[in-house]
Amino acid sequence: MSDAPLLSPARPSAGPATPPSEADLLDFVRRTAADAELVASLPLDPEGRTWLRLDGPGGSEAWLIAWPPGTGTGWHDHGGSHGAFVTAAGELNEQSLAVRLPTEGWKTLELAEGVDRERRLSAGRGRAFGAHHVHEVINPSSEQHAVSVHAYFPPLPLMRRYSRTGQVLRLEQVEQPQEWE
Repeated sequence: MSDAPLLSPARPSAGPATPPSEADLLDFVRRTAADAELVASLPLDPEGRTWLRLDGPGGSEAWLIAWPPGTGTGWHDHGGSHGAFVTAAGELNEQSLAVRLPTEGWKTLELAEGVDRERRLSAGRGRAFGAHHVHEVINPSSEQHAVSVHAYFPPLPLMRRYSRTGQVLRLEQVEQPQEWE
């Protein structure tokens, strides 16, 4: 996350005693995205993303995020955490790689042909992903905000940011949690 967060209390959650699975996280983000009052409570900034940190199930972390028209994350991973996200309002596009990338020991990788995947996620649609997921998320609208709910377990230890030119993926930055909290 690179925009200014909103300072709000986290929502309590009743989570399982065992670490949440990808399916548990997907169920949580779906239920949270269906909470119209919560989604409507997130202020929309025309210039940058806004977010509210939530308590996810079983010690996971979660975020309610508003995306102004045309904004996106850039290519990134989740530092080894698995997760899920659902679009609560508007539409998001996800570009992802259908390949398991090594998480350490490289700065530049040449991607094979055919590894690109694209998903259009309208309100109510989402997905779960594993610990090696690399993607970018974009609000394709030129006029409408999108809102989404994301959850990660374990809580994000870091995020790696990448640049991409054609089939070349390059590690650009490693962000620590204090940079987005």
